[in-house]
Amino acid sequence: MNSKKRIVRITILIVVALYSLPSIAADQRIGILVYDKVLTSDVTAPAEVFGVATRKSWFSNYEVLLIGVDKDTTVVTTEEGIRLTVDNTIYDSPKLDALIVTSSYVMDSLFKNADLTTFLTEQAKTASWLASNCSGAFLYAHAGLLDGYTATTWAGGEPQLQREFPRINVIEDRNVVVDRNRISSNGGVPSYQGALVLLAQMSSKRKAREVFETIQLNRLIPWTDITQYLPEE
Repeated sequence: MNSKKRIVRITILIVVALYSLPSIAADQRIGILVYDKVLTSDVTAPAEVFGVATRKSWFSNYEVLLIGVDKDTTVVTTEEGIRLTVDNTIYDSPKLDALIVTSSYVMDSLFKNADLTTFLTEQAKTASWLASNCSGAFLYAHAGLLDGYTATTWAGGEPQLQREFPRINVIEDRNVVVDRNRISSNGGVPSYQGALVLLAQMSSKRKAREVFETIQLNRLIPWTDITQYLPEE
């Protein structure tokens, strides 16, 4: 066998070996809290942003999980009637790198859910990032996880959050607020901004912009509508 044929055969063997290797499983997880009557965009915005990011080589070690509140829940239905499949529940104690808490129009039962409060408290000890959309900030607030932090909530709900939780520095008329490893947004469409800000913090501005353009949000708003909420470097 001449040297040229030997090189070709070796190359083929290497390619076959590489493709035969098992794919590398994601070892980092982003959890999005879901439950019946959750507001759709609070879930789908971060799910889309981070779902797209996980398809990129630079974020492929992450996966997105929908975390249910009720034991043995497999499907939840949003306020707008969309059915979402649950990956884990709070009772599975998933190890998360980031937790995104969502909202609904009526949240009293969630505030009174001791198991949920325990889950949030335990995640706060290990997760690198805690984020909220809309009145999801109230869930963190009830668990004492925003005390001493700057945060926001749904547009118009800021005075209530400040009144009920005076240890939080509540910001009004700002779509996204970042304070250390806590990120809060007004929810709804600004949930996209919150998710992209979180992604930029977890990766880089350049990579977050890549996702911003992939989902064609650049057709609606300029990139500065994301970067204006990032902490100064």
